Amino acid sequence: MQPSEMDYIQKLQPLKNPYFAMRHGTSTANEEGIIMSNTEKSATHYGLSKKGYEEVRESAKNAKKDCVLNSDTVIMSSDFARARETAEIIADVLSVDMVTTTPKLRERFFGIWDGTSNNNYKNVWDDDTHNADNSTNNVENIKSVLSRTTKLIEDLENRYTGKNIVLVSHGDTLQILQTSFVGVIPSTHRSLAHLGTAEIRALNHNA
Repeated sequence: MQPSEMDYIQKLQPLKNPYFAMRHGTSTANEEGIIMSNTEKSATHYGLSKKGYEEVRESAKNAKKDCVLNSDTVIMSSDFARARETAEIIADVLSVDMVTTTPKLRERFFGIWDGTSNNNYKNVWDDDTHNADNSTNNVENIKSVLSRTTKLIEDLENRYTGKNIVLVSHGDTLQILQTSFVGVIPSTHRSLAHLGTAEIRALNHNA
């Protein structure tokens, strides 16, 4: 794959830090079966469900028990409620003092599909396979998501060395970010193994 001008990770190899993707736990929006990518609503509403809290805590405990993550871990999170609550739980389990939130890890904006049935994700993903610039129906395109998330990696690489860094975010955002780590075309992001709710996944070889 040719490195994209929007992909900051391609300029950074090898990376100095191990990175882990963590999808937020089951949210109330997940349980209602709706797409929720609106910043105004997502910042304060549609946090974790009871199931979500339980699965995040279990996932964090397993990561600690298996010595994958510890109290020296850096936790970066989307500022949406469901991700922020996830990050706070894992910080509590690992005894990490601070969670840093950033809009760079927000959910991809799904345009006119926001607030509608999650069956409509397929409409966006079908368009994605044909065009990484897809902004049909005011959807945030793949290149935009790739640019903001990999720019965050560049910022973290300039700040840390040898730190385990957990990126707490959302399904599509993390799917698209993963394409840079594994070196595949961003428009094929749905071909990668999908992250389950509360799943923690190593993104690079030294993680």
